[in-house]
Amino acid sequence: MWLLRACGMVLLAVLTSFYFFPFEFTFLPGVNTKMAMAGFGLVLLVFRLARQGRSMIDSDFFHLSLWAALVSLAGFATAVWNDTYDYTYATYIVSMWVWVSGAYVAVNAIKGMHGGVSVALVCNYLIAVCVVQCLIAYAMTLSPALKDFVDGFLGSTGFMGKMENRMYGIGASLDVAGSRFSVILVMIVFLMMKMADTGRPRYFGLYMGAFVIIAVIGNMIARTTTVGVVIALCYLLYGTRLYTLRLSSGMKRFYGWFVGVLVFVGAVATYGYQTDPAFRNNLRFGFEGFFSLAEKGTWEVHSNEILSNMYVFPDNTRTWLVGDGYFENPNDKEPYYVGPKWHGFYQNTDVGYLRFIYYFGLVGLALFCIFMCKAGQICMKRFASYRELFFLIVLLNFIIWFKVSSDIFLVLALFLCIGADEAREYEDRYMGEISEA
Repeated sequence: MWLLRACGMVLLAVLTSFYFFPFEFTFLPGVNTKMAMAGFGLVLLVFRLARQGRSMIDSDFFHLSLWAALVSLAGFATAVWNDTYDYTYATYIVSMWVWVSGAYVAVNAIKGMHGGVSVALVCNYLIAVCVVQCLIAYAMTLSPALKDFVDGFLGSTGFMGKMENRMYGIGASLDVAGSRFSVILVMIVFLMMKMADTGRPRYFGLYMGAFVIIAVIGNMIARTTTVGVVIALCYLLYGTRLYTLRLSSGMKRFYGWFVGVLVFVGAVATYGYQTDPAFRNNLRFGFEGFFSLAEKGTWEVHSNEILSNMYVFPDNTRTWLVGDGYFENPNDKEPYYVGPKWHGFYQNTDVGYLRFIYYFGLVGLALFCIFMCKAGQICMKRFASYRELFFLIVLLNFIIWFKVSSDIFLVLALFLCIGADEAREYEDRYMGEISEA
């Protein structure tokens, strides 16, 4: 029985990874795993609506969809106003429901396996997925055979797939992976503090191990992960009131595990750095700023130097207000584009806020920010005991936009598919559900 249950949980983790880190198979180009799950989710939703004979779309989804529709309207308006062919965010309402539909499949699969679902249970599956992604990414640097195997079915490139001279997982690469790793790091710290508060510190070691693996290897994949490390540690210091030097027994045990794991990891990392050239190179890439500070006395990161040159602001009021209608490189999107040739992104900037402003101006950016805040607000209202977690997720989104335009709505979409009552019922039945996954 336990073997079947274990196999079922592994399959659920794979399904969750298909949603959280979508990619295309080489034998099915043009359709990624998220899209396939979304299609199945829509069929499942329609089937259940037909069986129940009533609407399952509550007011929260309705109002959130209205804000997504306004974002889409802003994207469509700027494309028409500027006479461009870039409709990247003109279809955001569709993107929102694709994410929600895919999340619906993942959440219902978890519910079917465990007899219920809760916020912590979903968090645990996301943590497990990210740990495995990091381990696979590192294993591929050690085993060419494994890398060839993964590359054999991984058809995507860019943030969903294969990269030259960069570590990557299965659908996990670049800043998109880094932003999602950041969210998971915050989740881990929140759950550990929650366990300490409730007197259930049994699994501190597992959570600490997960945190370190994602923090270290995640940075080797994408240095955006550092944002999550910083926010998680700041929240840890704030939430535990370490600065007061008056800790509960649970928090003392928590910091005991924390220090112990750090010492162990430090010893392992030192050994790997001295004996394994591949590990040394990846570690220096992931923590370039720290090595630069230690060796030169100054914080120097090559990507930060590039990023500083990308802060190119609009030079006219019209662009500030309604944008230029270009989110992608017009060389690729616009067949009749006759303006300057950009070698990268439009206006040669990859900064999230600036890309949004250049696309649909401050008007569209404001609508998009409201949409993200609304999604977070729904989650905070629905799950009051996790209010701080969802606040931090939304905060992370806005911080990461200073670097890239990564959208982490997909994280919130999972929890939007969980009802408050069913989460409460699950937690009442399984008081130790934090360790369930």
